[in-house]
Formats: sequence, C-alpha cells, structure tokens
Amino acid sequence: MTDRPPGDEAPRPEDARFMAAALSIGRQGNGRTAPNPSVGAVIVKDGVIVGLGRTADGGRPHAEVAALAMAGEAARGATLYCTLEPCSHYGKSPPCADAVVAAGIARAVVAIEDPNPEVAGRGTRRMRDAGIAVVIGEGAAQATRDMAGHLTRMRFGRPFVTLKMAVSQDGAIGRRGAGQVAITGPETRRRVHLMRAEHDAIAVGIGTALADDPALTCRLPGMADLSPHRVVFDGDARLPPDAALMRGPAKAMGGVRGPTVITATDANPARVAALTAAGAHVVSVARHGGGRNGGGRLDVAAGLSALAAMGVTTLMVEGGAALAEALWAADLVDRAVWIEGPVALGGDDLICPFGGAGRARLAERLRLSHLSAIGADRWTFWQR
Repeated sequence: MTDRPPGDEAPRPEDARFMAAALSIGRQGNGRTAPNPSVGAVIVKDGVIVGLGRTADGGRPHAEVAALAMAGEAARGATLYCTLEPCSHYGKSPPCADAVVAAGIARAVVAIEDPNPEVAGRGTRRMRDAGIAVVIGEGAAQATRDMAGHLTRMRFGRPFVTLKMAVSQDGAIGRRGAGQVAITGPETRRRVHLMRAEHDAIAVGIGTALADDPALTCRLPGMADLSPHRVVFDGDARLPPDAALMRGPAKAMGGVRGPTVITATDANPARVAALTAAGAHVVSVARHGGGRNGGGRLDVAAGLSALAAMGVTTLMVEGGAALAEALWAADLVDRAVWIEGPVALGGDDLICPFGGAGRARLAERLRLSHLSAIGADRWTFWQR
C-alpha cells in the first residue's frame, strides 16, 4: 500500500463493500491462473455492479478485460474495483491500464500495486495521467494474503511455500518402513485434496516418494484436471521411473507437464536419463557441504528458484520430515498447516518432524493465525 498522491480522492463508504466482492471473485481462480495472479475486478455504476471478472484459467484474459467486456458501454463514467494494479506493459495481451482508459472509467480503486518490475506503479500512473481518479489501499491486507504467491515470486524469486504436516497425537507423521499410515479422517483428506487444487504445485521429498508412492493428484469428483504440478526433491535421482506420481493428471508449468524432479548436479547420469525418458523434467542444483550421493544437502533454495522460473507461484509441501527440516533451516516456509489426528501411533520407530518439537518450532518464526476443527482432526494455521 502506498500513500495517496496529491489529487487522488479519498476512499468512499461503499468502497469496502465492492472491493470485498472483487477479492471474493479473485479467490475463485486460486491455483488456476499461474504464472499470473488470480485478480478480481468489479465495475460499478450508480451503485450497481455492471461488470465483473477474474483472471481466466491459464492467466489470460486478465480480470479487468473480462469485467470491461461484461460492462460494455456502461463502463463509461463508472468505478473500477481491482484487487491488483492493472498491468501497463505489452505481454501476451495489450496493457489493461490502456483498456481501462479507453473504456472511459472515471475512478479506479486498487487494493495493491504490482511489484512486477514491468508494472510497479506504471499502471496507476497511466490511469492518473488520463484523468482517472485513483484510490490505492482499500482491501490491501486481504489482497496481500490472496496474492501472496505472486508477490513472493516477484519480490524474492521463489514460490510462496505452504508446509502441510499431518501428525498423530504423539507428534509422528508415520513409522519407519511402514509406508502410509492413516493419521487423519476422511473429512481432512477431502480438504487436503482441495488444498492441492488451490496450489500451482505440490512437493515431497524422495523419502516420502519411496515410502508412500503417492500420486499427489486431486481426487475430488470432477477436479482431477486441477491436480497440481508435481515436484520431488531427490538429490540422488532415486525416484523410480514407474512411480505413481509419474502418471495421472497434473498442471503444466512453463510448458512442462511433469513431474519435476529436483536433483543434484552430481546425481547418477543413468538415473537422470531414465527419469527424463519416462517423462520427468529434471532440474539439477548444487549441494550444500559438498560430497557425492548424499554427502551434502540439496540446495532447496535453488530448487525453489527453478520452480519460480517455470511459473510456479504457490507450492504446497506435503512431506516428509527431511524436506520440511531443509526448508525450515533455509527460512523458506511462509505458512504452515499443522493437522493433528485423534490417535497416538505409539512405539519407538516413529518419524517425528522437527525432532518432535513440532508446533514449538513453528512458533519460533511464524505467528499463530487461526485454529479450526475438521471432523475429529484439529487444524492449526501459522503464517509468516
């Protein structure tokens, strides 16, 4: 949010209500518009909504263009509510700021400006120069949360990372050598599949991929095509070419259907070749600490940068303990979703993330956001 430039008018009482509508519309595209953010736009004339839209699946057309198309001639003299600054550059389509000016919009209420260096205030400046009254900041806090993926990618060159951990009452995600262990109930499992659809990509470490052989798809009725792009952090390229996550529907990122396997530059060339032949997109990054075949930790920050370059803005990390620890150690976790099931696993062969410290570790760096109960499971949300 920026200070209001001289000449810009102050917000009006109705602005909060119409911006809330634009934000709600924008959230409908979460996980479907990468590499673009899911923006919402509403056009209001004489207190009546005459046009609305969100960024279309795949990123085009933009929200403003969709809303203007619906409004038609009614846009002249109207107010535009937009959750992100209209773009000002030529990409795959002309600048939205130019379309707003040409449509005769009289007033524009923008939640936040776009940190994309190709925009960065130029869109609002173009509208002001055309005589449009611009108000910036209405709904800024919610817009910042809604478009955290885009903002993180633009500012830090990596996706916004959500770490999801499902643990038993005794703080375990499973038992060593036991494969998948049921910890949460069916209601939670359905909600987790919806979370997958809301993210651009989903990642696991190679330990989880080998132990559980997960598909990492969205298996809610009618939502298979919204399955996220699949990513495996696999330093030694040990993922079997016939692993379950090599098959099934998934979002393409940067033209890559996937999955993406992030491995080390010194990984076995024959294994890398086998994965590539099976359809994987292999990205090689350095190790920390040197050493071959597990002698050093994979550079997870470099892996996230590679994902951002592919267009990934939001990444959901589902496991396991080693990947969670690596991301935490590199300060790359932006949000954590900690889900506690009602049953203790028991035994001395438990796999406990963060050395069993769990929520105490999260509290060192993240703030508690909110709590909720889904079925018999307790969900705790933490935010940077």
